[in-house]
Amino acid sequence: MHVLLRHPGSKQSTLAELTKTSLGTVNKVVKNLQANNYLVDGVVTEAGLEALEPYRVENAVILAAGLSSRFAPISYEMPKGLLTVRGERLIERQIEQLHAAGINDIYVVVGYKKEQFFYLEEKYGVHIVVNNEYASRNNNSSIMRVADVLGNSYICSSDNYFTENPFERYVWCAYYSTQFSLGNTNEWCVSIGHKNIINKVTIGGSNAWYMIGHVFFDKQFSQTFTRILRAEYNDVRTADKLWEQIYLEHIDELPMVARQYAPDIIFEFDSLDELKDFDPYFLDNLDSEIFDNIVSVLGCEKSEISDVYPLKQGLTNLSCHFACNSGEYVYRHPGIGTEKMLDRNAEVQALELAKRIGLDNTFIYENPQKGWKISKFIKNARELNPHNDLELAQALTLAYKLNQQDI
Repeated sequence: MHVLLRHPGSKQSTLAELTKTSLGTVNKVVKNLQANNYLVDGVVTEAGLEALEPYRVENAVILAAGLSSRFAPISYEMPKGLLTVRGERLIERQIEQLHAAGINDIYVVVGYKKEQFFYLEEKYGVHIVVNNEYASRNNNSSIMRVADVLGNSYICSSDNYFTENPFERYVWCAYYSTQFSLGNTNEWCVSIGHKNIINKVTIGGSNAWYMIGHVFFDKQFSQTFTRILRAEYNDVRTADKLWEQIYLEHIDELPMVARQYAPDIIFEFDSLDELKDFDPYFLDNLDSEIFDNIVSVLGCEKSEISDVYPLKQGLTNLSCHFACNSGEYVYRHPGIGTEKMLDRNAEVQALELAKRIGLDNTFIYENPQKGWKISKFIKNARELNPHNDLELAQALTLAYKLNQQDI
């Protein structure tokens, strides 16, 4: 009936196309609805609306607390959900799609750079929920923050992009969105049993439906899952688990179907290159001081920058790899408080000296006031082996040469 609410008066052939079911099945369902006075002349009646009430979506939760570390260096400046893609901010587009489906009670769970999301409260009337455990726990902590409001609830990720609105006012049962992978994939692939219920999930697979995008919890699922989550939350082994892992560990208690979507409906962007493929003008329109820094030093165009990925995090700083037409580089982003720990002017002098005397030809530029730095990337680099006498001798020779210089 929820399809008829969106398309009142539709012919049965149209309903068959919309629901992707046979015309015979649609004819049978329509006759049954008419017999129960739920449908008159293709329009859902008051009795029909009353029958739908147990399946009405009560609210939506948008998870936006994470670090999005795979999206460095952009994530150093802003959360991924606030990126502008094809002219719209990801999270705003999703909120507006929820509103269009009649879902206005929306909870946005924030953590990393939470202040950047606060404007949504006034602009869209959402509830901002702060997760202070975002850096020490996985996303199960965000679900815990909204456990008391879960019922018939959508669970969404702030960084998804839906080319078509996937949200509905009424939903039959709990589901996880899936898309089909032709060939091999590293995604979480589902095995589907009777009535499309997920009975097994494997990480990686081939020619399989995999989990992606939004999820729907019905009331029974919400009740069972929150009970399990509360019981296991303080177990140290739970901290690092995705909420999906907890679901899979109790899959027999938590029936959930796989809702199948065409491959061009739901988009998740795991890398900058994937996002550029989807929106070729993304970098040109990106308001980013970091990318402006790269362009100013290397003289390249934003559109040239590719192969961006995070490197191992230091004690305080964040670093990422990137490439452009002139080669491969490392961008170092200063960590919070590093200006109080290091003398950046002295660091620049030391780096320039090491380059001048031939000890280090990777250094390109450092801004001593803000602490960011660009260097050449060295493939297969590794730390010195302190148990190798030859390497120790080489290091000491370089240190002695540096020490003998007049500064």
